Amino acid sequence: MKKTIILFAVAISIMACNKNATTTKEFKTAYIDTSKLMEESTEAKDIEAKYKDKSKVMGSQLEAEVNRFKSEAASFKQNAASNGQAWAQQKGAELQQREQQLNYAQQAMLQQLQQESGVEMDSLVKTYKKVIKEYGKEKGYDYIYGTGDAQSILYAKDNYDITKELIKLVNDKYKSSDKKEVKTETKKEEKK
Repeated sequence: MKKTIILFAVAISIMACNKNATTTKEFKTAYIDTSKLMEESTEAKDIEAKYKDKSKVMGSQLEAEVNRFKSEAASFKQNAASNGQAWAQQKGAELQQREQQLNYAQQAMLQQLQQESGVEMDSLVKTYKKVIKEYGKEKGYDYIYGTGDAQSILYAKDNYDITKELIKLVNDKYKSSDKKEVKTETKKEEKK
């Protein structure tokens, strides 16, 4: 009797294992190197270039002020001995105040550029997340993981890497939206 119960239990467990094996679904997974996506994305490159140019323009204005300050500081050193101690103290205090103002202006400029570019890059990341989600649904993926600066995958086979496909997809979408904007702007100018 005990042998029958044991055999019955073993038979049930074997059938349960077979049932689980046949109902287990394999998941379709892939991963994207997010830092590579951002480095090779045309739109991200355009945003970066835009803020480099803006930084140069704003920096050149500030640089002109710094050069004037340096000129005044050099003149101050030459005239300090001949104009007396009272004049030197007053002029020195003025120069220190201007130097502080220039430092504050430089910090404010950097902060403004970081904030503006951060807003655009955050918007770009949100857009890319939507694109990846749509791509995943379209291609039937169960999971798409991200690697890069914030790694969530320590190892994956290269054949699961879909980074190049996504870079091509986002660059193509960006190019097509860029053409639409150019056509819209041209039509607006023609109406004027």
